[in-house]
Amino acid sequence: MNHPDTLRYIASHEWARAEGDLVTVGITDYAQNELGDIVYLELPDIGRRLEENDVFGVVESVKAVSDLFTPVAGEVVEVNAALADEPEQINDSPYDAGWMIKLRVPDPAALDTLLDAAGYEAMLDA
Repeated sequence: MNHPDTLRYIASHEWARAEGDLVTVGITDYAQNELGDIVYLELPDIGRRLEENDVFGVVESVKAVSDLFTPVAGEVVEVNAALADEPEQINDSPYDAGWMIKLRVPDPAALDTLLDAAGYEAMLDA
């Protein structure tokens, strides 16, 4: 599985990438692999405020329906609208084209409390 060192992770298999006060969120390579072919995605409205661990959406695959959880608190400033027509991008490119939301966060340092790649992989192996 591919888990880039440049990202942070949470136990529910979402990743976060900080770019200043913006945090991009998606699901991990492990998660998309476990879900199988993704066929539908429900994302939040722009402007919605989320707290850490809030459900921000739903992903549906041929195997399961799963809630999506927010790694850090923030306001949704962008959603990946392309996924509405092409949810398979999550399977094909979970860390690039398959990103889901962008949050404006009050405290970018909050990402420091999340798992790094080694910690996430250790959790998967446990």
